[in-house]
Amino acid sequence: MMDNDAYTTLDAARRLRVLGDWDHAAALLAEQESTEALELKAEILYERFLFRADGVEAAADAIAALDPRSLQARLLTARLAYTRLLFQLDPLPEDYETAEAGYRFASADPGTHGWAEFHWGALLDNVREDSVAAKAHYARALQASHREGDLILESIVLRHLAWRVIDDGDREEGLRMLRRSLHLRAAAGMRPQIAAAQLLLASELPEDDPERATLVEAARNAADELGLSWVRSGLEKLAA
Repeated sequence: MMDNDAYTTLDAARRLRVLGDWDHAAALLAEQESTEALELKAEILYERFLFRADGVEAAADAIAALDPRSLQARLLTARLAYTRLLFQLDPLPEDYETAEAGYRFASADPGTHGWAEFHWGALLDNVREDSVAAKAHYARALQASHREGDLILESIVLRHLAWRVIDDGDREEGLRMLRRSLHLRAAAGMRPQIAAAQLLLASELPEDDPERATLVEAARNAADELGLSWVRSGLEKLAA
């Protein structure tokens, strides 16, 4: 019974995470001490910080509670460092090196190779502004998503590649990629990620396009309900 109860709690926390209900998801795991539960709690609190730009201390403490030698600890430490750099939220002097080292370590493991390659590409793309080097990592991440049938990873990579395709002149293909990214997230029910995809697609459509208005409305409702700070800021810029 105890094993079944533990499984049910973890499963419920995962479902709440998908819905963007990070507070209740983390609360469910408050008394859980298994490695799996601690790793899931750290992922949930990190993701809350990523979307809300709030709660960095809770995320950092949860990650610090993991075995520092573990794959998940190294990857989440890297992602936390990257997020501080990306949003300029009191980054530490060593954050870039921490992020790059963590992604390099995780990319060598078959279980996290594709995701680590994506995150490494995003670090190079968004912090170092080295789009050429980033593209190679994105390509490896996309290959991994196809090889493993990981539709969520594919969705994430497509979102980051699409705007470069549009900038290179293939607007139709870029919009196709953005729509596929959105549809894959919608199929998985990932509400915060859906809102982010809606924002990006809306930003690439003409102001008088009815699809843009629908996307903005839907993304705004989710951003307000879930407290998605950077999605809300992006929507405000579209309306300015």
